[in-house]
Amino acid sequence: MIKRNLLVMGLATLLSACGFQLRGTGDVQFALKELDVSARNAYGETVKDVREVLETNGVRVYPGAPYSLVLSNEQEDRRAASFTSSARTAEYELNKTLEYEIRGSKNLLLLSDKLEAQSFYAQDGNNLIGNDQEAEQTRKEMNRELIQQLVLRLQQITPQQLDQLQQTAEAKAQAEADALEAARQQQAAQPQQSPIQLPIPAQ
Repeated sequence: MIKRNLLVMGLATLLSACGFQLRGTGDVQFALKELDVSARNAYGETVKDVREVLETNGVRVYPGAPYSLVLSNEQEDRRAASFTSSARTAEYELNKTLEYEIRGSKNLLLLSDKLEAQSFYAQDGNNLIGNDQEAEQTRKEMNRELIQQLVLRLQQITPQQLDQLQQTAEAKAQAEADALEAARQQQAAQPQQSPIQLPIPAQ
């Protein structure tokens, strides 16, 4: 419980210091002014909150934007962190990860990364409802932390950087296509062996 409270206090201080507010009017500056946002879980809370943060801070979010932010994978893992004297779980550790990609023209992958958050919450054997509420509150705080991490990463990205990554990705894709075509032509140019004719035994 102490660890979780310290984490929450530290996160709150960080959010306040950088001016970020998930549902407020924090002043977060993005060099990217247009972005498509999608997720494997298209109706999840995370992708909705990310869209809201971007739009609140001046980013136009729409399908067909020059670059796409894709929340490709979101996972949660829970394990027992400590036990009571009667071998019951006293505290749980929660770990959440969020993988994301930025794709450009022709759906080419420009960059990808993985964000992580960790927290703890206490388990009270005499208060099951309270345990569920505590777990849900912890999850919300961790989602907020992951989105904060994502916002900080996106703030560091400029259109010029993505343009350069797009050129690199296109050059790589073209080189791979040329290599495949050269291999295909080489294969086609090789003489094909005729089927082996087995001798027919005399009657």
